[in-house]
Amino acid sequence: MHTALDVCALSSRYAVRPLLRPDAPAVLALCEGNPLFYRYHPPFVTLQSIYDDMDALPPGRTVANKHYVGFWSGGELVAVLDLVEDYPREDTAMLGFFMMDARHQGRGEGSAIIGGCMACLRDAGFACVRLGIDRDNPQSRAFWTKNGFVLTGEEVPNDFSSYLMMERNL
Repeated sequence: MHTALDVCALSSRYAVRPLLRPDAPAVLALCEGNPLFYRYHPPFVTLQSIYDDMDALPPGRTVANKHYVGFWSGGELVAVLDLVEDYPREDTAMLGFFMMDARHQGRGEGSAIIGGCMACLRDAGFACVRLGIDRDNPQSRAFWTKNGFVLTGEEVPNDFSSYLMMERNL
């Protein structure tokens, strides 16, 4: 069993807080700056799709299990993370979405955020972190592999292709 997750502790470098509906335009702007992601994960982002992502829950989970958070620097949204506790198993955290502002990519900032998140999740008692990448997206595969995630061999079909599942033990 793990302790309650303090999302504000996910980063020592950035201010982290839950993203709310008034933050959706900032999330939209960040996502619109990453068109490569949507080439492999259609359709292109909209304000409504941001609202939908904020509310989306996997089977058997409640809003208490979900954390849709932003990483902020000087009032600027730098990254977005969607994390669900205890899914698909107890003591497993599922990363449903992670995206960096394009202006902050390629400098190790995303890896630093993920490293901080992994340490925080480990300290809270999680044993594993799981995520799915779009099958044909080489950028996602390279990023997550660099950050210690390995393919599980599972492939989950979706509306446009499939997700390859990855995990990292903590």
